[in-house]
Formats: sequence, C-alpha cells, structure tokens
Amino acid sequence: MFFLNKDANAVEMLPGLVRRVLATDDTMMLAEFSFEKGVEVPQHTHPHDQVGYVVSGRMRMVMGEQEIECGPGDSYHAPPNVPHGGTALQASVVIDVFSPPREDYR
Repeated sequence: MFFLNKDANAVEMLPGLVRRVLATDDTMMLAEFSFEKGVEVPQHTHPHDQVGYVVSGRMRMVMGEQEIECGPGDSYHAPPNVPHGGTALQASVVIDVFSPPREDYR
C-alpha cells in the first residue's frame, strides 16, 4: 500500500503545531509534526509505544524525569504510559511512529 504526501490531511493540534498522518495500518502509524518556535506539548501519557526522529530544528524533550535537547538526527522512545512532552526551541519537524495506531489521529 502507498500513501501519497499530497493526500495527508493537515490538522492543527495546537496553535503553531500541525500533525499529518503519513501512513498507517492495523499495527502502526507514521505521523509528521511541524512546530513553530515556542510551541509546547504539555507532558502527557498514552498507551501507545512511540518512537520519534527530529528531522529539523531543536526540541527540548522531557521523558519521565529526564530532559534533553534534541536536534536533527536525534531520536527517542516514549514507552507506553510514561509521561513525556516537549518544547520547540526553533521551528522544527518531528516524525513519530505509534504502535498500535492512535485512533484519535485517524
């Protein structure tokens, strides 16, 4: 199955944060997040396994008790139900994979 970029719907999650689901099936979901500088995703939890990759920009990421600055090429893993969040220190693009897929993002 193929998913064309032109068909991915842009959803503004917060002012300055746009999500686009790029591909999904029954077991995983690939999503792109575009952040304007200063956008903060408050710490939250969900039952999904999540791995992410910073494509561009700089993000301050919080995972449980850890806090780190991530830049292009850096990646992370947010296990299910672990509090995590982040702040865009620059305009940034992040790619996340969720397993199982997030039904609230479909």
